[in-house]
Amino acid sequence: MNIKMTSIPVHDPIKAFKFYTEILGFEKFMYDEKGKLAIVVSPNDKTGTSLLLEPNDMQEYSSFQAKVYEQKIPVITFSVEDLKSEYIRLTNLDVHFIKSPKEEDWGWEAIFDDDQGNYIQLIQE
Repeated sequence: MNIKMTSIPVHDPIKAFKFYTEILGFEKFMYDEKGKLAIVVSPNDKTGTSLLLEPNDMQEYSSFQAKVYEQKIPVITFSVEDLKSEYIRLTNLDVHFIKSPKEEDWGWEAIFDDDQGNYIQLIQE
C-alpha cells in the first residue's frame, strides 16, 4: 500500500495553488478554478504522492486548522536537498519563516507560514 494523495486545509485553494506552484515550485496535477479544486505534485516525482489544497469551509476543519496554527504545529513536512539555499530563495520571495534553519540531531529544519493558515516544515536529512 502506498500513499497516493494527502491534503492540507487552505483558506483559498486558488491563492494556495499560486503559492504552491509559483513560490514553492510544485507543479499542477489538477486544477479547476470554478470548482475550487487544486492538486499539486512534486516536480521531482510527478507520479508520486499528490497534495490536495483542501478548502477549509467546514467549521470543524477550519476550527482544527486554527488550533494547530495557534500552537505553531506544522501540518506537513517537505524535504529539500539544500535547506539553507531554499531558505534564502523563499525568504527573497517574501515567505515568512517562524523558524530559521536549525541543525537538529537528525538533520536540518525550518518552518514557514504558507499564508493559508498553515505552518510548513522544511527538512534536510
